[in-house]
Amino acid sequence: MSATDLVLWGVLPYVAIAVFVVGHIWRYRYDKFGWTTRSSQLYERRLLRWGSPMFHFGILFVILGHVMGLLIPKTWTEAIGLSDTAYHVIAVALGTVAGVLTLGGAAILIYRRRSVGPVFSATTRNDKLMYVLLVGTLLLGLGTTVLGNLTGDPHDYRETVSPWFRSIFYLQPQPELMASATLGFQLHALSAFLLFGFWPFSRLVHVFSMPVGYLTRPYIVYRSRDDTLGSRSPRRGWEAVR
Repeated sequence: MSATDLVLWGVLPYVAIAVFVVGHIWRYRYDKFGWTTRSSQLYERRLLRWGSPMFHFGILFVILGHVMGLLIPKTWTEAIGLSDTAYHVIAVALGTVAGVLTLGGAAILIYRRRSVGPVFSATTRNDKLMYVLLVGTLLLGLGTTVLGNLTGDPHDYRETVSPWFRSIFYLQPQPELMASATLGFQLHALSAFLLFGFWPFSRLVHVFSMPVGYLTRPYIVYRSRDDTLGSRSPRRGWEAVR
């Protein structure tokens, strides 16, 4: 194993994790007012109504697929009677659908940002870099999956990438496993490291600000300052002349 492999697959993951965690703590402590998505819904809603659900539901399934593929050992799926062929078919089918859905939603959102004047004016360089890293990571992941199956010889990432990923969290890294993976998986991992390192300093921090409290908070009662208005609907007809 070379020194480059040791740095890329044994050191860089911990650097990315450290920046991800410490960066969020720093951002929350010193930039609470900037902890926002900077919503542009007021500028345009038609494209947002399609692109946002597609992207968010798609990325949710992408995350669930990565959890299943990276965190669940191969022996566990074999123990419940799920063969490699069945697992492969399920993973490829769901992964492809989730990836296409996510990229489709991202394409609509990017088109919206570029074509709608007020939205484009509110787009910062930080946003542009975030989109490049996010879409690049998605394209590399989907491309690795699709191209690997089109060639008829897909790489079994559960023998290399998955155990390497788990070894990082066991604090017993095995960089030689990732070094033996195909170039597509290596590029996908490096792109993910860059994305996670940039995450705390972008609008992606809103992922950790879901309004869960809305489910339990009491209803908000709105009252008018006009004393003549009541809870009853006004009767139809001409207004009274005084």
